[in-house]
Amino acid sequence: MIQVTAPQLPPESLLARRRGPECYRDAFRASVTGEVSLGELITAFFSSRTFLTERMALHLIGRGAGHAEIAALAAGRTQRFAAWEVEAREEEELLMHDFLDKTCCWLAVSSRGEDGALDGPLPVPETGRTYIWFGTAVREFEGPIVSRLRGAHRWYARHLLEAAARRLG
Repeated sequence: MIQVTAPQLPPESLLARRRGPECYRDAFRASVTGEVSLGELITAFFSSRTFLTERMALHLIGRGAGHAEIAALAAGRTQRFAAWEVEAREEEELLMHDFLDKTCCWLAVSSRGEDGALDGPLPVPETGRTYIWFGTAVREFEGPIVSRLRGAHRWYARHLLEAAARRLG
């Protein structure tokens, strides 16, 4: 069974460095067996069944989120994906913001430390696990409608990461 936890957002993450406490921020983490690259996480995350409804909606409004677009984002060949633009990318992290710069999507992989810290000690070779991360940041999250959606958002975020972990496992 895949366990998704909601630890503190790592302070060294792109999400924490670029989106401060003025935003609602969250982070979810799961672990999978074996080595997983950022590109593999991107592919598993955005091509999962859980994300399918969102992909279809994005397609209907003319914001391509098909397999070709997912592959280009995973390979680092594009700065746009669906409603998002790449804000920052490092070897193990991707941060994208929406076209209005109101929300962010963050994905990361880590094989460091027992808890998946992004800058932790190098892992013991026998562990053979990769921690996958998904997080979001939302500006003006306390508005009358958006603040009521927090529980639904957290449920959906957990299921998105779980679905990606299943695809990677």
